[in-house]
This record gives sequence, structure tokens and C-alpha cells, in this order.
Amino acid sequence: MEIETNGTRIHVKDQGSGALALVFLHYYGGSSRTWDGVAAALPDRYRIVATDHRGWGDSAAPADGYGIADLAADAEGVIEALGLEHYVLVGHSMGGKVAQCIASRRPGGLEGLVLVAPAPPTPAVLTDEQRATLAGAYQSRESVEFVIDHVLSARPLDATLREQVIEDSLKAAPQAKAAWPNVAMLEDIGAAVTSIDVPTIVVCGEHDQVDRVSTLQAELLPRIPHAQMHILPGTGHLSPLEAPGELARIIARFVAAIEDKTAR
Repeated sequence: MEIETNGTRIHVKDQGSGALALVFLHYYGGSSRTWDGVAAALPDRYRIVATDHRGWGDSAAPADGYGIADLAADAEGVIEALGLEHYVLVGHSMGGKVAQCIASRRPGGLEGLVLVAPAPPTPAVLTDEQRATLAGAYQSRESVEFVIDHVLSARPLDATLREQVIEDSLKAAPQAKAAWPNVAMLEDIGAAVTSIDVPTIVVCGEHDQVDRVSTLQAELLPRIPHAQMHILPGTGHLSPLEAPGELARIIARFVAAIEDKTAR
């Protein structure tokens, strides 16, 4: 499905028909299909919506507009176009920072927030060399494979998932690849996220080298003090691919608790 929003075209996977929707926002390097394993392991009573950020997957790739507010506006447009009245945002890494931005605005219909290995709301502290390395991480098959093995994952991915990560990483538009390390990662939404008031969980991989547990404990949790943290043992940054079943169980428990509270 293609949805025109915020001056661009966003590709959306929409399945199920439950009253509560789970809206999935992917990481830097991924696409809507990053969530396929998690979606398959969730109870079928939920509507599952997963987007490709602009410049990623099968979405259009405009020349500019890759800041956090732009990506948030794209997702908000999808939510509005689909008429979602009750939903939970699930954001991974870059998508986690976008989800924080959306939730900070307290939109009507938002029932909860799941942050999976989220980028913190404060600017990432990187040297120029580190930023250049990150910007070049998805330029060739060899560079993607190196990042998978040495940075992104702690558990080995099977051949199909490994190929999916390589394809998604290479497919993205150059401007989308450049914008995260050079623009969006450096944005500071730390003050804004203090207004998040919906139930929130933060799910971290024990061995995540990208958005480390210690970083999130220092930069995110003090700003969303009601958030609960869950640590996935033996897992790296790619928990939706490394541990989809475990992640789905955490999400399902969290969402069920929201539903129980709403029903009272």
C-alpha cells in the first residue's frame, strides 16, 4: 500500500483488523520487513502497520526532509490516513527516536510506546571519524556484512535474514543514508520527550553496541521516568531479527496490560 503524506509517498504494510493497531517504525538500515518475524509472533487480534521511512524500502526518496520532525510527520500522516483511533507506537533505533518525537506531542489515540534499542533523544557524541564510518557503513555488500558481524548483531542471523539486511541497507537512497549520521542523530529532542505521558517500555539488547544499555539509562530513562526497561540477554542491536519471538512476547504483555487498564 502507498500513502501520500507530508509531500511524499510512503510504503505501508497493513495487516489484521483489530481495534488496537501496532505501528512499527524501523531502524537505520532496515525497512518495514524488519518487523515480519515480530509481527508473525504477535497475537492475531492486533492490526499491524509497518512503514518504510522516506528514502528506505519502497517509499519515495525526496531530495531532502530527513530530519526527525520530517520522519515523524510522515508517520503521523500514515496514522491519520489509515484512520487509526487507538494505537501503540513501536520504534527501533532511528525509528525509536522518531517514535519519541511523535509521542512527545501527545497525539490523540496514542495508547503506549515501545522503544526497541532506541536512539536516545539527545545528540549522539561521535567523532568526525566515527560519523564518516557510519555514513559509509551501507555503501557496499562488504561494508554491510562487516557492520552486521562486528557492530549490529550479537546472535548470528540465518542466511535469509542476513541477505535481507544487506538488501535493505544497500537499497536506501544516498540522501537517506547520509541524513541520519549527519543530521537526525545530532538533533536534540531531550526537552520534548519529558512530556511523554503514555505507558512506555524500553527494550535493550544486553550486547547492543549501537544504543547501549548504559547510554539509555543515562540519556533516556531520566527524561521518561515512568518508562520500564527490559534487557534481552545475549542480544545485540537487531533484536527484531535476532530475537523476534522474545521481543513479540514483551510487546504482547505490554499491550495486554494497556488493554486491561482501558477495559476497567
